[in-house]
Amino acid sequence: MRANWSVKLSVLAGASALALSVVASAPALAEDSSGGLQEVQMPGDVEIIEGTAPAPGTADPLSGGTFKTAAASGACLGTTSTYGVKGCFQPGGDIVWSRDTEKDGMSAAVGVYTDYGRPAAVCVNKLGADTWATCNKDYREDGNVRLRVMRYNGDNGKFYQPEAWSGWIPVDGQY
Repeated sequence: MRANWSVKLSVLAGASALALSVVASAPALAEDSSGGLQEVQMPGDVEIIEGTAPAPGTADPLSGGTFKTAAASGACLGTTSTYGVKGCFQPGGDIVWSRDTEKDGMSAAVGVYTDYGRPAAVCVNKLGADTWATCNKDYREDGNVRLRVMRYNGDNGKFYQPEAWSGWIPVDGQY
């Protein structure tokens, strides 16, 4: 009977330790958190560009199929995605594509960085969930661009993680 008591006490102590570790390791959420997203710091000279809807009947840059109001024709390179956003770069016109994939009140944002010192620009898709937006920029043909996809809150003008980066993409599309 005494051995039984010892086993019960051990089980009780283990369960208590487990419960305490769960409570201690669960992070507390801040009152003003944006759904658990963390703010991303952007360069001070970043240009924010509001994307526009592609012409109806345009080809989806990733699938090649057409859709109601969407994307451009031609190959889209450097496809990068994370929660709520997908982006790519279309050489031959230097078009940045930004797709909002989540209905969460935030916008998709695709940052573009160059390897030749041009200030960063961000293409923001404020058209709503399940839409593509485009931003037409002119980059040096002998340069490379890199995409950074993240979320954007238009109410406070801040960018949020999760974020993802593409590799370097040749502006002329020739690897």
